[in-house]
Amino acid sequence: MATRVEITSDFWKRYRNLVRTEMIPFQWNVLNDQAGITIEKERIGDEGIPSEKSHAIENFKIAAGRTKGTHYGWTFQDSDVYKWLEAVAYSVREKRDPALEKKANETIELIAEAQEPDGYLDTFYSILGIEYRYQSLGGSHELYCMGHFIEAAVAYHEATGNEKVLDVAKKCADNIDDNFGPEDGKIHGYDGHEEIEIGLLRLYHVTKEDRYLQLAKYFLTERGKHPNFFKEQAAVYQGPNALAGIEKAPDKYFQNHAPISEQDTAEGHAVRVVYMCTAIADLAATTKDEELLQICKRLWNNITQKRMYITGGIGSTVNGEAFTLDYDLPNDTMYCETCAAIGLIFFARQMLRMEADSQYADTMEKALYNCALAGMALDGKHFFYVNPLEVNPLKSKLDPTKSHVKAVRPSWLGCACCPPNLARMITSLDDYIYTVGSEKILLNNYIDSLAAIQDDNHHLEITQKTAFPWDDTVSIIVKNQALKTEIIGIRIPSWAESVDITIDGNKVDNSAQKGYVYTNVAGGAKVEIVLKFKIEIRKYYANSMVSEDIGKVAIGRGPFIYCLEGVDNDGTVSTLKLTENSKFEYHPNEDILGGVGTITADGQRVESNNNQLYSTTKPVIKPAKLKFVPYYAWANRGENEMRVWVNC
Repeated sequence: MATRVEITSDFWKRYRNLVRTEMIPFQWNVLNDQAGITIEKERIGDEGIPSEKSHAIENFKIAAGRTKGTHYGWTFQDSDVYKWLEAVAYSVREKRDPALEKKANETIELIAEAQEPDGYLDTFYSILGIEYRYQSLGGSHELYCMGHFIEAAVAYHEATGNEKVLDVAKKCADNIDDNFGPEDGKIHGYDGHEEIEIGLLRLYHVTKEDRYLQLAKYFLTERGKHPNFFKEQAAVYQGPNALAGIEKAPDKYFQNHAPISEQDTAEGHAVRVVYMCTAIADLAATTKDEELLQICKRLWNNITQKRMYITGGIGSTVNGEAFTLDYDLPNDTMYCETCAAIGLIFFARQMLRMEADSQYADTMEKALYNCALAGMALDGKHFFYVNPLEVNPLKSKLDPTKSHVKAVRPSWLGCACCPPNLARMITSLDDYIYTVGSEKILLNNYIDSLAAIQDDNHHLEITQKTAFPWDDTVSIIVKNQALKTEIIGIRIPSWAESVDITIDGNKVDNSAQKGYVYTNVAGGAKVEIVLKFKIEIRKYYANSMVSEDIGKVAIGRGPFIYCLEGVDNDGTVSTLKLTENSKFEYHPNEDILGGVGTITADGQRVESNNNQLYSTTKPVIKPAKLKFVPYYAWANRGENEMRVWVNC
């Protein structure tokens, strides 16, 4: 598929430039132990978790024989390097950078040297005991890491034409194929953390080698057929500590409590769930498998209709970083890992390949503009692992059950999966604007950009002119350079109160089919489609089964969910409330948080009129002016309270 998109949006170019100029160099310094930073513990009780340094590049040098030493860090530490490399791939795809490419090529050479002669690639076992490989899959993350490398290799090959990185990836995949599968003599199992399935499918798409597709299918369909697989491996394992004890986690943690065909609810570690779902959806779209499609839809519906936060965050508990049960969505003890929101975006993108339904793009947009984007500070050098919907800094410091909830973003984390994951998400954003099918093209995200879509089925250019997400107007210019008529689906966002659509100045019917308005562009024609959205400040109420949000309201405008921060509201936000008669006003504000739209409202502050813990005297209600900022931009002005769901 030859689709080239140049993002020209002021909003997104700022972030993409930030990743290129700040985030990628900063992460490189961290990976090389040159950043001079304090790496923060994720939570109280993490004293035994390695976090003094990254050591990731040094692990590769040791495995390659360039230096002497031993492995340091997590078993999955290699993936931090691979996600850095993938972010570099997308960054140089947008703007070639010889110095950065030189650094990436040197890293690829190092990875190739660290690879075993038979294609196996994992520094943990190459350094600590190659004879123990593939024997502790519950926690070793070997296949997880190799999956991330394959993803990075495909991306870098496509961006630069580098053949060596693709050769290393194919050797890696061939080694996995030699060792896993249904045949006698192979391992009948899978990794504890899904990811290799995504990598293998990406490798299939670029090489058309059917073995890789079949191996991805095997890993997906084998999961859950033998739930004791990890426990049985652990019982006889004699090798180095590969997250010893993780095999004792509930089967649902690994999504191996049942075969995927029998899974109706999202269970266990949230990132693993959405990575698994991403691969199932890719496989379903690629093979046109209706049974796999139905599995995806069941899990999608359960996640988005019963287990997703209004910010697009997923994962309700720190224990296992996991889903819990339907409608269990606590705001101040939740997890909402940045990687999980990114994984949900991956899942949504693959669902759009199977079904033109705007609910997938709506969720993609929600997770992108809120939970995922909140994972990075405005300086590109500080990051959230956990994205809460309510924070009291003192509780985060003094309550062990809330110690994973940070009031400001640390500069780095001992478990550093989220920063490089966010970097590759932002740099690859151009892949999420359109869904290109053989019969039609869906416009999913409104981003000022220039797109050239050329393949056997299409030959056209699409230009979006818009100041979205702040503005309400989008001009879409389509030049169809092919002979056949093109069908373009224009998404109508769920947050739009209404939309007016004109084509070449003539108003047209805005009736949507599953959230998309379709228009035909004749061969050789050029048309201008203009959308004018009615973007109102909206009040959102949770389902009454979400007990934590009864008597509360969340505020949004366009794709953004808003929050209260103490810095704008006299320090304390927990005592503030809105009323039925509260009037809202929207204010474009270039002076704070890099330029955002703020919302003000008349409300109330509830205060006790004495110092008693409990009293028969009703609290005093005082008038108050409430100020809201976009959720993604919170925690950029020091420690303070924050709340998304406001009393009403």
